Amino acid sequence: MSANREIHLASRPQGWPTTDNFRLVTTEVPTPGPGQLVVRNRYLSVDPYMRGRMNDVKSYVPPFALDAPLDGGAVGEVVASEAEGFAPGDVVLHGLGWREYALVDAKGARKVDPDLAPVTAYLGVLGMTGLTAYAGLLDVAAMKPGETVFVSGAAGAVGSMVGQIAKLRGAGRVIGSAGSAAKVERLRALGFDAAFDYHDGPVRDQLRAAAPDGVDVYFDNVGGEHLEAAIGAMNLHGRAAICGMIAQYNATEPPAAPRNLALLIGKRLTLRGFLVGDHGHLREQFVQEMAGWLRDGRISYDETVVDGIENAPEAFLGLLRGENLGKMLVRV
Repeated sequence: MSANREIHLASRPQGWPTTDNFRLVTTEVPTPGPGQLVVRNRYLSVDPYMRGRMNDVKSYVPPFALDAPLDGGAVGEVVASEAEGFAPGDVVLHGLGWREYALVDAKGARKVDPDLAPVTAYLGVLGMTGLTAYAGLLDVAAMKPGETVFVSGAAGAVGSMVGQIAKLRGAGRVIGSAGSAAKVERLRALGFDAAFDYHDGPVRDQLRAAAPDGVDVYFDNVGGEHLEAAIGAMNLHGRAAICGMIAQYNATEPPAAPRNLALLIGKRLTLRGFLVGDHGHLREQFVQEMAGWLRDGRISYDETVVDGIENAPEAFLGLLRGENLGKMLVRV
């Protein structure tokens, strides 16, 4: 327990990141002080929002520091503790990923039960991912039974949950877009009423065919052409929950779309951005409902797992390229 490997941010990308923007660094395993834990990470989460943190710009969360470890969701086992209520062997969820061993303040760790669900579920379906889908669809967009829901990036970790939750909560029709024929097939297996590959033609045309009666709720993970198409297809008083805009995270020029924002006026549309951290009040309700759906086999989730801390940068780049099905994780 003497060597600890971490992924540091070596440089800030211009446009698409590359592996040259990351550095694998070997350090010593930390020693806990009062109120601290040392956690041997088992799984790390890589997520689209991390791309924004690679830029040195003011945002809702501080940027990653150069020549220091990146961070993000992780689950692991306590190996040393100087904090009341935590003991070696406990499995905890915390925010210091991208390293093998993490020195975690006890207030930043939450114990999870590996007997109730696989530990990876606490990074996905039972964690931030699932809550993002739940809060965005039901609280931000206020979906009502019988409505038509369109989800972009629907084969990803959040999007796949949105579609299934919509069906379980009584949506009349759920449509998803994805980036390959295999992903489209998976969406149909998950219960989406219609799905299309956005490479097969203009999103506007494919959405119109899939939703001939229009869209009431749009859950946006992509932005750009998808957002423009959704605005065009939305019915009066439609609502959009803007979760992410991965289509432009690596862009060096302003996006061309959406070009039809004037439609918001006549259609009386609501487009609302949100952060999952603003919806902590829903966590208990979400966990109870999601745990029940999982227990009853009414919801499914996918994971794409990459092995080795040294491969975390490539896992992240693969996520940005859309190579994942469901949640992208790194097994440390």
